[in-house]
Amino acid sequence: MSLKDRINADIKEAMLAKDKARLQALRSIKSLILLAETEKGGTEGISQDTEMKLLTKAAKQRRESAELYAKQGRTDLEQIELTELNVIEEYLPKQLDEGDLRIRLLDIIQRVGATGPSDLGKVMGVASKELAGQADGRAISTAVGELLNNTDF
Repeated sequence: MSLKDRINADIKEAMLAKDKARLQALRSIKSLILLAETEKGGTEGISQDTEMKLLTKAAKQRRESAELYAKQGRTDLEQIELTELNVIEEYLPKQLDEGDLRIRLLDIIQRVGATGPSDLGKVMGVASKELAGQADGRAISTAVGELLNNTDF
């Protein structure tokens, strides 16, 4: 079942359950998919990789908005963003925890032959592709920087 089909089925479920918050989040995801499909006159569906990029971007936007609202003391708006984030994350692959992320990054560092901080770009290029959707870009960057600054790997 494609992501679009899953979203449509979940929209119907949310409508029947009268879950307005979930329905709003699902409709925003569906809107992103429809916009991507119609971009550049495309009539076919979008690839699974593109779907994951859209969802990752939407999750990042919700996370950043929630942080901003929290700083401003707008807990009502923060809660809306967090609710939508939870719905979006249901469709993303499971996120790596910090330990698993570091293990995967050490493997990548060894494969590309990185020896220090000057190889950050090489490692990030490979890590961003391999770990797309499994870890936040900021978390990857931070962990790579720490690992490359530690010469005991």
